Amino acid sequence: MKKVVKFGGSSLASAEQFKKVGQIIKADEDRRYVVPSAPGKRNSKDTKVTDMLYACYDLAEAGKDFSKELAKIKARYEEIISGLKLKVSLDGEFKTIEKNFKDKAGSMYAASRGEYLNGILMAAYLGYEFVDSATVVCFDKHGNFDAEKTNKLMAKKLEKLPKAVIPGFYGADSDGKVVTFSRGGSDITGSIVARAIRADVYENWTDVSGFLVADPRIIDNPPEINTITYTELRELAYMGASVLHEDAIFPVRKEGIPINIRNTNKPEDAGTWIVESTAKKSQYTITGIAGKKGFCCVNILKDQMNSEVGFVRKVLQAFEDQNISIEHVPSGIDTMTVFVSQDEFIEKEQAVVSEIHRLAKPDMLEIESDLALIAVVGRGMKSTRGTAGRIFSALAHASVNVRMIDQGSSELNIIIGVETRDFEKAIRSIYTIFVDTQL
Repeated sequence: MKKVVKFGGSSLASAEQFKKVGQIIKADEDRRYVVPSAPGKRNSKDTKVTDMLYACYDLAEAGKDFSKELAKIKARYEEIISGLKLKVSLDGEFKTIEKNFKDKAGSMYAASRGEYLNGILMAAYLGYEFVDSATVVCFDKHGNFDAEKTNKLMAKKLEKLPKAVIPGFYGADSDGKVVTFSRGGSDITGSIVARAIRADVYENWTDVSGFLVADPRIIDNPPEINTITYTELRELAYMGASVLHEDAIFPVRKEGIPINIRNTNKPEDAGTWIVESTAKKSQYTITGIAGKKGFCCVNILKDQMNSEVGFVRKVLQAFEDQNISIEHVPSGIDTMTVFVSQDEFIEKEQAVVSEIHRLAKPDMLEIESDLALIAVVGRGMKSTRGTAGRIFSALAHASVNVRMIDQGSSELNIIIGVETRDFEKAIRSIYTIFVDTQL
């Protein structure tokens, strides 16, 4: 078997954490390709190395002295080197970083150095080959990830290496300029490597033992999800369940490679398996609940809207012209509602309103703010009658006013819109009826 193992920042924050990671890798000879993140927080008051690098580069870009900040970053790595008793020096690397900071190499270059340096240390600690991601992860000149070029290049490189460390989070464009994924992008790198080597399993090691049915900040001790499909994961991740970067599933999905979320501090836990499809039934009717605050909606009314060809397109064009992405568009015979991010919309709201009037000529338009969206997701919902009814019943019993409900055609998810003040109450009520009482 071939396994790709990705370790998050909290798993690599100190020499002690490195030792745990080393034990995990050495415990299974199939764990041959390692994707490390930059060192995370050692404690709640600590700062992630990536954030330290951003702050350091901000000073460099402003033409200010950044030597003290760079020295603090170097000290973090020296602490790991000392704790592991490694015979490796990063002096040359930090001289290069200092020069490139002065030459204003860019914030993406700066941020990527956390993973790059950690990759060097991890390779030295394990005795694996180090592969700079800038040589195998490709972006085009516009900063867009080139999946097929990367897959060919990565596969060709790694077929010659039985064991390797490939840093997460970054790559480079055709000019050699470093480009990063969004925060949490090391998850994507792990998935890219898994696809390239056609891995049997992609293990993603973090500080939790997998996905939970609901947010533990809202629900006390929610159970873990044993198995979840790619599609269910996408729905939950989009709504804020953030154990794994939501784009990390795409490379492995093409090859049908399962992802196993594991806990570095509890390696004995089985974690959560993320798969394309499964015959395994969920423990509950639902697989999980997730939600996000910060939405508003535009309610549009026009008599005989349903018979006017192109009406919906005209309304949506007003949002597109202002470069505003749309979350949901529930509609009726003479009405439609457009849900958007409040932060994204609020500065452009009057321009959107004017354009809707100009293009679609509605009879009435109204904006509502401070809304939240909740996703109830589960492959078991399709074969269970009355799921939506139970949700409505639970919310009514909790005195939550439902502002919108939208069920996908796959019957895999139901999206509910509520007022922000009712967000936590709504999640608790849905959780209670499906998990605590298992109705």
